[in-house]
Amino acid sequence: PWMQIAAAATAAPDMFFTTGIAVAFPRSPMVSAAVAYELADNTGGRFRLGLGSQVKAHIERRYSAEYDRPAARMRDYVLAVKACWRAFGREERLNHEGEFYKMSLLPAEWSPPPHQHPMKLDISAVGPVMTRVAGEVADGIHVHPLHSMPYIENRLLPGVAEGAARAGRDPDDIDLIIPVFACPGDTPEERAAYTERAKTQIGFYGSTPNYAFQFDDLGFEGTTGRIREKMKAGDLDGVKAQITDEMLETYGLVASWDDMADKLIARYSGTAARVVMYLGQQQMQTDPNHLAKWSEVARAVRAAA
Repeated sequence: PWMQIAAAATAAPDMFFTTGIAVAFPRSPMVSAAVAYELADNTGGRFRLGLGSQVKAHIERRYSAEYDRPAARMRDYVLAVKACWRAFGREERLNHEGEFYKMSLLPAEWSPPPHQHPMKLDISAVGPVMTRVAGEVADGIHVHPLHSMPYIENRLLPGVAEGAARAGRDPDDIDLIIPVFACPGDTPEERAAYTERAKTQIGFYGSTPNYAFQFDDLGFEGTTGRIREKMKAGDLDGVKAQITDEMLETYGLVASWDDMADKLIARYSGTAARVVMYLGQQQMQTDPNHLAKWSEVARAVRAAA
């Protein structure tokens, strides 16, 4: 996403940017740190780095990188990136000696010019081990798009609090960046394309065995197994059919344009530092008028913050 952000920042000098998420392990922490540091400088501080571990198959078979002990590796990665940032800012010499990453050489000619913009690092986290890591060392969490409020309240936030306590941090200082399967429209027909896309995405993410608890916790037991059966049969319509309207209301947000801001505020106020409209790009490409409508929603949500 780096080139996209650099290009977008030149066209939209007032916007705030983040990677949501950049895959961490195929890159050296030094590379991620340097690119993020320069983007923060070039955007006047309107950038924060979001990193994620991805899943084992992609890291090993698509990127040909190592994946063992991803939570411990991510913890070390975050600390290594932050050590690089302190060195770039001339706060201290580079000297990171972690379990997975060791860095101690930074010639001045290879260091980005120092700047005073704040540097923030967020990570994606779903399960208890990674959420504890986030609470311990990250500045924020990119919540998975497949989420419910009970998951956030009963699983994610307690893990964050546990990790924060381990490091002597205040869990309230850790931001939650939450993507939402928002499906706007004033009629069922207007919403149809977005509700169908949302159901498809919920089914796609819900096919992952490690995410089965998202369904099971709320009484939708066996959904992941049924989705996987349809996927193995190549029945993509059958995958989508496993996601009921009740599930869509639980894991997504369906509303008229006039009600969208109020529903976002009611669900996420006091929990999310930022909400991200997962389907927003598709909606604006389908109907350019949606850009103005989403702008109105964004202004209303910000005003309530």
